[in-house]
Amino acid sequence: MEITFTSHSHQDTLSYGKALGEVLQAGCVIGLIGDLGSGKTCLIKGIAYGMNRCPENEVTSPTFTILQEYSGRIPLYHCDAYRLSDAAELDTIGFEEYIGGDGVLVIEWADRIHDALPKEYLLITIDSVQEDWRRFTCKATGEYHMEILKKFYAEIEKD
Repeated sequence: MEITFTSHSHQDTLSYGKALGEVLQAGCVIGLIGDLGSGKTCLIKGIAYGMNRCPENEVTSPTFTILQEYSGRIPLYHCDAYRLSDAAELDTIGFEEYIGGDGVLVIEWADRIHDALPKEYLLITIDSVQEDWRRFTCKATGEYHMEILKKFYAEIEKD
């Protein structure tokens, strides 16, 4: 299953993240792919708010720490693979423990650690169209993640 939508502003991206965060469930794994400045962290700020009402200013990209945890109704594990040279480096943070566990795992720069991704996940690719416009392409693999994507699509279609 695949859906595509366009964001025309930072606020749009936050709103899409919030809608996604509201339908996420424990065990979800989301991979994000996009250039620097494409809106990956902005989307995660929205997800954190939608899941756990985490304020936008508290969510930062864990570029140097690799993994940041946000508590709430469902823990959010925010991973940034930008500085990793390969997937083997994930062993230092116990990456396997975050896959399919009690929380939601969101991975920025998921294309850099493709070999470490589980068989089933939601992949979101962000492409810059114009200065503030972004095209989001969401692909789900596996029944569990397809159901999440269907719920997300229903949420964004309401607006």
